[in-house]
Amino acid sequence: QVQLVESGGGLVQPGGSLRLSCVASGTIFSINTMAWYRQAPGNGRELVATITGSGTTNYADSVKGRFTISRDNAKKTVWLQMNSLKPEDTANYYCWVASKGVIYWGKGTLVTVSS
Repeated sequence: QVQLVESGGGLVQPGGSLRLSCVASGTIFSINTMAWYRQAPGNGRELVATITGSGTTNYADSVKGRFTISRDNAKKTVWLQMNSLKPEDTANYYCWVASKGVIYWGKGTLVTVSS
C-alpha cells in the first residue's frame, strides 16, 4: 500500500521560511509528476507547484519567485521550499503523486503564517 507522508509544517512569522517534505513509501513504480496543493480554511484546494519526472517545474502565480519545488527520484521524495511567507500562505499543504495513471494524496501538513 502506498503512503505519502508530509512533514515540515508549522507556525512561522511573515517573511519567514519553511521547507516541506513528502516521502512516498510502499510499492510505487515510475513516479511521474509530483506536486504540492494547498487548502486554506473555507477555500477549495489549489495547485501550488508541480515537477515532472524530468524536472520541469510550474508554479501558481501567487508563489512564483518565493517557492521552489524539487525532488529526488531515488528517495521518492518531493520538497517545497517556501520563502518570504505571507499570511495568505496559511493552509494545509498536500503532497500529490501520479504513478502509472494512479493518483496518490498525502494527509497534509499545516502551515500557519502569523505574527
